[in-house]
Amino acid sequence: MLDLLDHALRAAPEKPAVLGATRTGRSRVRATRGELAGLADAYASSLYARGLRPGDTVGVAVRPGPRALAVLLALWRLGLRGAVLDPGAGPDVLRARLASARPSLVLADAAAQAVAGWARPLAARARLALPALDEFGTVATVGRRLPGCAPALGRAAVRVPTRDHADGDAVIVFTSGTTSRPRAVVHTRSGLAAGMETVAALIGARPGEPVVGGTFFVLVPSLAQGAPVALPARSPKVLARQLRRLCPQDTYLTPPQLRDALRAGARFTGRVWTGSAPASADLLGRIRDAGAAEAWGVYALTELFPAAAVESRDKAAFEGAGDLVGPPLPGVEVRTEGGELLLTGPAARHRYLGEAPDRWVRTGDRAHLDVTGRIVLEGRCKDMVLRRAENIYPGLYEPALQVPGVELAVLVGVPAGDGDERLVAVVQPRAGHAEAQLRSALAGPLRRMGSARPDALVFAEVPLSGRSRKPDRTATALLAAERLAAKEAAR
Repeated sequence: MLDLLDHALRAAPEKPAVLGATRTGRSRVRATRGELAGLADAYASSLYARGLRPGDTVGVAVRPGPRALAVLLALWRLGLRGAVLDPGAGPDVLRARLASARPSLVLADAAAQAVAGWARPLAARARLALPALDEFGTVATVGRRLPGCAPALGRAAVRVPTRDHADGDAVIVFTSGTTSRPRAVVHTRSGLAAGMETVAALIGARPGEPVVGGTFFVLVPSLAQGAPVALPARSPKVLARQLRRLCPQDTYLTPPQLRDALRAGARFTGRVWTGSAPASADLLGRIRDAGAAEAWGVYALTELFPAAAVESRDKAAFEGAGDLVGPPLPGVEVRTEGGELLLTGPAARHRYLGEAPDRWVRTGDRAHLDVTGRIVLEGRCKDMVLRRAENIYPGLYEPALQVPGVELAVLVGVPAGDGDERLVAVVQPRAGHAEAQLRSALAGPLRRMGSARPDALVFAEVPLSGRSRKPDRTATALLAAERLAAKEAAR
């Protein structure tokens, strides 16, 4: 897929590749297809001139966009392994990740270096933090260089030899883990290509028609198929204007981005895809009500992207317990072990860094297959709540709480003494929906939960965390405990 993209960019160099948005939502060309190919050539030549060779590791701390994509193409061409460095992980975790990946060189844009330097106090307010720049080892600046930045990667008039890099490592993506043992997913060249080919077959972008999305798994297949890609605006209001002006054939946004866009009055066209965090049938239905022809939830992991997909109509029609995420996509194999979902396939990660290869990915999700072979999630194994000697898996019941007017609903355990827990439903109302109205709407679903019925119902904004802004269950449990304690003290 990346080889195909490289060829496709050069076949139509004058056409737009990556688009941005002005404050009014109008599109501006961030890079043409020829400019993107030229950037990749320049980066590849410079990296080769620095002595980097197949198998070497390069850290990447570059914001999503044309430069980040050009870096990926350059690393691919040279057979280098990219290690993704996320400034939102915190300095201690990043130090451990750098020690684990041991990059020969770190490529960073001026923004990442500012977070690690003079802008550290400002970045801390946005929950961004990096170790000091001198802790990165050898650093080169990609893009515009500002005072205080490392030397520029530069351009080198060096011819890069054409080689067959076989099936070596392509990328390291860190997912979770403590500072002492960071968890790192290693994808090989064939695995990365297989994942992108699955996305290309799933979406099937049409040449010349814009796609909205910011991840590599959207950028690469769409550009390879001849479609320009618009990076979604950060501001929900600007994003709403951007969608109205572009009328994209396909849009990929995370559930939090979709909820923010809906609150800003966004209208959708074509197909809308979402993943990275749970997407309820209610949310997908609201997307279709806002104009989308289809609204799809994609089940994916860092270890295997994508694994399954479900359209809003099928999700809404599902009446069983749990969260329907759809049939496994072509090539994906499924089994369960002790209730936990295991996946494998051509796009599965090769191994975790420092560990032996393992064909099967343990998802950490409890799940079962329905009679038609579709995957139904029952919740995270680690999120189990123990109440009165009964194991309760929140994901099995949370979809039933997504009644109209509910933005988010999470079930958490709050310590009740003697090792037992109270089960609490924390519900975030949508704007304009009163708590009394929602209590009435939730009465039926709560009754039908039987022995898993919550001990208490708390209305509050659900805390989010991480790059994909998933519900933070630890913070939600703490919030629930505080609210319940305050309520009991007021009696």
